[in-house]
Amino acid sequence: MPPASLPSSTAAARVAVCGPASWNHLILLDRLPDPVPHMQFALGDHYTLGGTSAGKALHLADEGIEVALHALIGDDEDGRRVVTALAAGNVRLEAYTSERTERHANLMTPAGERVSLYHSTPSSPSAADLDRMEAALGEAEVAVVDLSEVGAALVERRLAGAAGAPIWTDLHDYDGASPFHEPFVRAADVVFMNDDATGDPWALMQSCLDRGPRIAVCTLGAQGAIALAATGERSEMPAVPVDVIDTNGAGDAFFAGFLTASLAGEDLTNCLAWGARQATVALASEHLHPAVATVV
Repeated sequence: MPPASLPSSTAAARVAVCGPASWNHLILLDRLPDPVPHMQFALGDHYTLGGTSAGKALHLADEGIEVALHALIGDDEDGRRVVTALAAGNVRLEAYTSERTERHANLMTPAGERVSLYHSTPSSPSAADLDRMEAALGEAEVAVVDLSEVGAALVERRLAGAAGAPIWTDLHDYDGASPFHEPFVRAADVVFMNDDATGDPWALMQSCLDRGPRIAVCTLGAQGAIALAATGERSEMPAVPVDVIDTNGAGDAFFAGFLTASLAGEDLTNCLAWGARQATVALASEHLHPAVATVV
């Protein structure tokens, strides 16, 4: 059973977010470990809420968007911590039964490099759970479907003809060829990715648009972000200066800001600007969102 006292509602949310929420141990290192046996001293560490879907939901709620997060949560101590942290950010959580709550240890560097070690992952969703999530996507104005087992099942249903709101998806460090990512690209209306030195980001975005999406966005870290529309429109935006505390979750905050601006009817350039501004909220905190700091 999922943890008790979950903030939920039967009313449709404007944005339905489906995907991971986890409890993470973040360990800060001066460099990522070499692949040989050795000892290394951490610069610091802390426990906090994680998960790309949790991050997006927190920042959408911060922007005043009516959002519901659909996530697999276990009836365990980590699950209760996740619930408490989301409640602190006023996120409406629709929890689905899992044998365990997702948990990671993230090795981080001040430059934003990261290696994520998965301690546990949720159990597979039931058909009834997927039906319930699919219904929520059908009632929302926008469906955010993140990379996960749940997300993969939902996009396959969409590709098979299921109705629902336009899908926005975050491909993260997409290389343009991953078979796992392919159905997400083909089912999406808008795709996000981050530049991981894979080559020409404009070409990568165009390759996505060629398979169906109408907009592709690529974040470039300290260099800002770029966007390309199926119409051929291009836009670029520098990053907003900020004293960086932690880079964890900045991409999810950017996504939420861009989506908020899009819902407000803003053009591509203003959507990028809105995303860049919201990213600073995450960058200036050691948590996905400052609200989490009040309960951990």
